[in-house]
Amino acid sequence: MTRLDTRLTRGLTVTTLVAALALSGCANMSETQQDSAKGAGIGAVAGVLLGAATGGSKGAAKGAVIGAGAGALGGYIWSTRMQEQKRQMEAATAGTGIGVSQTADNRLKLDVPADAGFAVGRSTVSPTLQGVLNQFAGTLNANPVTAIAIVGHTDSTGSDAVNNPLSFDRANATRDYLVARGVSAARFATDGRGSREPIADNGTAAGRAANRRVEIYVAEPAQTAAR
Repeated sequence: MTRLDTRLTRGLTVTTLVAALALSGCANMSETQQDSAKGAGIGAVAGVLLGAATGGSKGAAKGAVIGAGAGALGGYIWSTRMQEQKRQMEAATAGTGIGVSQTADNRLKLDVPADAGFAVGRSTVSPTLQGVLNQFAGTLNANPVTAIAIVGHTDSTGSDAVNNPLSFDRANATRDYLVARGVSAARFATDGRGSREPIADNGTAAGRAANRRVEIYVAEPAQTAAR
């Protein structure tokens, strides 16, 4: 067993205890409290991996505790407002092909396939996506503490010289549409990943369609919970 393996084994023992304590009371907790406990467990795992790699078994133990605290804070900021926003977006996107979910790190995620958002090879926001974004802008304006990240993706058809700027253009077009409806531009970060992060097989038409997408993430920053 390598030295790093030993560190991880010791650290994961601590992580198990932290996660068990965090999750043991979930049955009697509110939804927000359950999210905090789950966040503590996730944070503990992340903390022990980083701590073991950098500080040995002591680092792993310390990382687990720090990670649990950070994870609990992350769970805490999945607030009732975020949960309500998720419900509203689920209603707004019903039947559109746009997915709505809560990520492991407590962000609200909208997954917009190109067929629901953009024509192939284009960055103009489609009428279907416009209807969703109109309602989305309202929920964002009602919860101004949130930060929004938008990431564009393409399939592998065409060259990087085409795909990379197209992925950025789709993300920026989505941002610009929301900004035009009153959402502060300062809340946004955009990125384009081209074809580098496929979620399906680019060898099939269905896979390429799945890979042509825009992902929108909304999160309440941790510091808002501490105020």
